[in-house]
Amino acid sequence: MLARFGAAWLGWDADAGVEPAAVLLPDLPLPRSELVAAPRRYGFHATLKPPFRLAEGCAEAALDGAAAAVAADFPPFALRLRLAWLGGFLALVPEQEPPALAALAEACVTRLDRFRAPPEADEVAQRRAAGLDAVEAAHLMRWGYPYVLERFRFHLTLTGPVAVEHRAAVHAGLGKQLTPVLDAPVPVADLCHFGEGGDGRFRVISRHRLG
Repeated sequence: MLARFGAAWLGWDADAGVEPAAVLLPDLPLPRSELVAAPRRYGFHATLKPPFRLAEGCAEAALDGAAAAVAADFPPFALRLRLAWLGGFLALVPEQEPPALAALAEACVTRLDRFRAPPEADEVAQRRAAGLDAVEAAHLMRWGYPYVLERFRFHLTLTGPVAVEHRAAVHAGLGKQLTPVLDAPVPVADLCHFGEGGDGRFRVISRHRLG
């Protein structure tokens, strides 16, 4: 149910590779298309290992096999989610992050890193310009992204940046629609490998069952 809502809200189903019928919510202060413009191309997802280019000599099939091996080492678990503002955008985050979630994210970052090509110099400069502390800067150089390991924060993005004066109404509108879903724990049962297409949109390449 949550995945269907997320795909319809964003207007892009990364699993099926189609544009589903859009969710139309009343009383939003901004058009839905404007709210979802930034996250739409990625599809509704939570990032465990940030996007990267394949290293030279690495095959996508080998990455798939390694991802399946990571997934096999972790049993399924469940999360209770809530709406929260993160740096100006609205997302679903865990009420509490269970150790299983942090362990799975760490395994994805570290065990799949041999497939990652180093980021370009301009990418590194752009990340540094955002203002990183010493730990985040070290993660950027070692893992290609600053917000991993102890700086990781699980989230399912619902909007791009929203001006302060509109946040309460956006939160209320989405919260009303999501209440039935958030009343129960959400199962985490699969690890998905996403890839970016020539159109700039992300699609699910493979899905690996946990455990």
